[in-house]
Amino acid sequence: MSTGASPNKRRAGEAMGGGFVADPRPQVQADQVLGVRCAACGYPSAPAAPWCPVCQSREQKPASFGPGGTVWSSTLVQIPVGRWKPPYAIAYVDLDEGPRVLAHLASPAIVKAGTRVRIVGADEGGDLLVRVA
Repeated sequence: MSTGASPNKRRAGEAMGGGFVADPRPQVQADQVLGVRCAACGYPSAPAAPWCPVCQSREQKPASFGPGGTVWSSTLVQIPVGRWKPPYAIAYVDLDEGPRVLAHLASPAIVKAGTRVRIVGADEGGDLLVRVA
């Protein structure tokens, strides 16, 4: 049965599809990712969450992470997505003493797991950018 509603894959913000959608990307300031650390257990999160995903404590303290990290996994994307034109590379990066975040690589290449990278900031759209250290 059709409800008349169409599926909608919206990006964060009203300009990207109508209603407000929370931005799932971490905020970047210079070479740091802004987030929180749980006051109870110390678990790091970026972006900030309303409670700790490990212990469910609501006590969160502001924290920043980076600039270094280690690639957990990466891939080279061959299809256009939004304003990104192929080829471009993305990677999950375990930030030093911080959370795992999704980042765009400054150069379009697959990077081996365990490779050290460094945050170089955010692009004009707010996506986290890293470069091989």
